[in-house]
Amino acid sequence: MHRLSLVQLWQREFTNYNLDKFRQDLLAGLTVGAVALPLALAFGVASGSTAAAGLVTAILSGILIGALSGAPYQISGPTGAMSAILILISARYGMEGMWLTGVMAGAIILAIGLLRLGRFIAFIPAPVISGFTSGIAVIIFVGQIDNFLGVTTPGVESAALKLLGYFRGGWTPNWQTTLIGSIVIGMMVFWPARWSKLIPGSLAGIVVASLVAFAAGWQIPIIGDIPRTILLDQRLGFADIPWGDLEHLLAPALTIAALGAVESLLCGAVASKMTGIRLQANQELVAQGVGNILIPFFGGVPATAAIARSSVGIRSGGQTRLVSILHALALLASALLFAPVIARIPLTALAGVLMVTAYRMNEWLAIRFLFGNRFKTGMVTFTVTLLATITLDLTQAILIGAALSAVVFINQIANLNVDVRQVDADKLRSQGMPIVTNCGAIRVAYLTGPLFFAATNTFNEAFAHEEDVQVLILSMRAVPMIDVTGLETLSSLHEQLTHKGKALMLTGVQPSVLRMLERSQLIDTLGRDNFFWSSDQAILVAEQRYLMADHAVHAEAITVPLTDVPPADISASDAPASNTGEEPAPA
Repeated sequence: MHRLSLVQLWQREFTNYNLDKFRQDLLAGLTVGAVALPLALAFGVASGSTAAAGLVTAILSGILIGALSGAPYQISGPTGAMSAILILISARYGMEGMWLTGVMAGAIILAIGLLRLGRFIAFIPAPVISGFTSGIAVIIFVGQIDNFLGVTTPGVESAALKLLGYFRGGWTPNWQTTLIGSIVIGMMVFWPARWSKLIPGSLAGIVVASLVAFAAGWQIPIIGDIPRTILLDQRLGFADIPWGDLEHLLAPALTIAALGAVESLLCGAVASKMTGIRLQANQELVAQGVGNILIPFFGGVPATAAIARSSVGIRSGGQTRLVSILHALALLASALLFAPVIARIPLTALAGVLMVTAYRMNEWLAIRFLFGNRFKTGMVTFTVTLLATITLDLTQAILIGAALSAVVFINQIANLNVDVRQVDADKLRSQGMPIVTNCGAIRVAYLTGPLFFAATNTFNEAFAHEEDVQVLILSMRAVPMIDVTGLETLSSLHEQLTHKGKALMLTGVQPSVLRMLERSQLIDTLGRDNFFWSSDQAILVAEQRYLMADHAVHAEAITVPLTDVPPADISASDAPASNTGEEPAPA
């Protein structure tokens, strides 16, 4: 896979760049800015920080991460998924703890990108990601109920407990606040799609709701002052770093890093399908890492690439990464020119935006695919991850989901099939093979599946009752891999047979398995002259070596030139076409 450097990416994007393309980028940037403004304000509040922090994050990530990104279409900023994690961290460790966690997460993401380990991020199973995303959606939705209803309920450790608290009563909703939030929700849900090209429903809803609240003179909570700067008074400083919390912040930092990397690469995967331009994953992670290291020192919160903003940029005709930079400049202009107006936006209006966003961020297609087709393992993994996300620490949730998927995966691939067959000497003779004995003491075992720690019991049980076997031939053409436990099991079988005066032969060994046998020197222990291309060749040699002593036929009567074949010639990949089908010895 060809990798492009950042300089090459810029050259590819801006070769033959002209005024026409700039107009397209400018229009797309302004459109994305209109979509990003309400989201930035809302996610800033939802993260436990301020609307200004969300705005600063969107501006800086649009410029910094956009300039360094691994693709022209990636647009980053504060997101709902990240906000759900950050609000818990800020509640537990304060703003300084949240900022430091963001810096640590940025350093982790940067290291992953520099070490070119981006492909390992894809190892998180899809049901885990879907369950985690849905759990975060629940956290965001529940976290905005107070603002939507205009009430203040006691803080608790999890979204599940928070939701249960509303059913205990003890609170009275403010109908004015609820009405304003409902206006935003209604406009976002019913806003015609064709109008969204001019103004997004979320922005229109906030404008209308704010005008209604202002005209009615209702005294409901509002955003408050928006500083006309990107360097906030409340920001991370080196003197404020809580060094004593580093140990406790490592786990949350790993969660933020994992979420940021996964969300950014997923955004790239979706956008690459829309544009046909492949994301340079490791460069994208470098960009995300650099951005998240720097943003907290300006007072912002951790950011990641956002699918909603990126897709809007693509659909609006964006050509290059200037879309991300121009959208950030549009947000900066909004903060400088309209700060007093933004300050009057009711918090319940932002709550309405977040509630609709939380519903929409669920991966409904993936959920319907899992449950509609009744994929039990996927359904269980999704449900467990979702419940763990809303009841436990988010770090624990993603670990539980990944561990559960790993257990399910291991159980599925551990189905090693061992088919032990007797040799049919008459059939072999009819095929022209010079078989003399009846070959009754030879068994051919056809193995299908990986021979690793979870499959060794099946392997051992298959040969537990083969007492009358003189020669055991293992056909390993369908064994794609072997681990250390598999090597030990194979060695143990060889020792048992040798101790009883019996022999073990292997055929069709795959190159990857052969390399493991060579590294462990087990290939010499088993004997290089006991490796063959196919079972029919092994049967001829086995008969010659071990069964013909009782017959009046000299060993020289049969010549099988395979006893000293070098390792490079005994793997399955080198087998001639005539030996690809191993069916010489059916029961």
